[in-house]
Amino acid sequence: MRLATIRTATGHRAVRVDDTTAVETGDADVRALLERPDWAAHAAAAAGPTHDVAGLDYAPLVPSPEKIVCVGLNYRDHVLEMGNEMPEYPTLFGKYAPALVGAHDDIVLPEASDKVDWEAELTVVIGTPVRHADRAQAEAAIAGYTVLNDVSVRDFQRRTGQFLQGKTFEHSTPLGPWLVTPDELPEGGWEISTTLDGETVQHSSTSELVFGAVDLVVYLSAILTLNPGDVIATGTPGGVGHARTPPRYLTDGAELVTSIAGVGELRNTCRKEKR
Repeated sequence: MRLATIRTATGHRAVRVDDTTAVETGDADVRALLERPDWAAHAAAAAGPTHDVAGLDYAPLVPSPEKIVCVGLNYRDHVLEMGNEMPEYPTLFGKYAPALVGAHDDIVLPEASDKVDWEAELTVVIGTPVRHADRAQAEAAIAGYTVLNDVSVRDFQRRTGQFLQGKTFEHSTPLGPWLVTPDELPEGGWEISTTLDGETVQHSSTSELVFGAVDLVVYLSAILTLNPGDVIATGTPGGVGHARTPPRYLTDGAELVTSIAGVGELRNTCRKEKR
C-alpha cells in the first residue's frame, strides 16, 4: 500500500495511492492517519473522494512530524569517500519541519551559501509508538519507507562539530512522494540514486548501510519514544558533491532527481532564494 499527503483546494488530505487514482482516507495528512491504531485497515478500506494520480500535488509526506532524525556517515562507500573510519554508533542530528518540501516542489538554495550539496536517503516512517524496542518490536513499528534528499549547506555544516545548522535551511529538503508499506518491498538492498541535470552522481544500494532501518529504530528507541509520523533519514551513499575534486554544488535551475527502486522518486528544481 502507498500513502501520501496531497494538497487540495480545501487543504491537505491523506490519500491511499492506487494505480490510477488516489483515495482520500478522511485524515488531514499521513501523520494524522498513522496516529490511528487501525491505520492500515482504515487506509485499505478508504472510499472517500478520489483524485487522478497524474495530477496529484504532493505535500511533504509528513508535513509536521514530531521528530525528524537524520543519520550521518551510514553508508560504507560514503564513509570511505569522506576519509572516515566505520562508526561504532550512529551519528545523529536533527532537522526541523520548515525544511521540508514536497516531492515536486522547488528546493530553495539559501542566499547565504553557494556550497549546497545533495544526499539521497532511504527514510523510515514510524507507525506505532515504540520505546526500548527489541528487533521484532522495532520492525513492527515501521509503517513504511519513503525518499528524502538531505540537501546540505556544507560551509554552515562544517562551521562547528555539530551538523544541524547546515541541515535545516528552510524549504530545502524534499520528502515523499509517498510511504510504501514494507509488504510491498522485496527483501535485500534497494537501488538508490541521484541524478543532477541528467547525470548520475550517486548510485548505490541500501545494502551498503552500516546501521539498517531496524538497527536505527532499536537504537533511537533507547533514547526516546518514537511516535507515529516520526521520520528517520538513514544516511546517504557515496557520490556527494562536497567530496569531489573539485567540489561540485547545486546551482540555480538545476534539476535534481532522487530515486529508490520500489520506494519512489523525487523530482525537484533548485531555485536561489529571493527576498
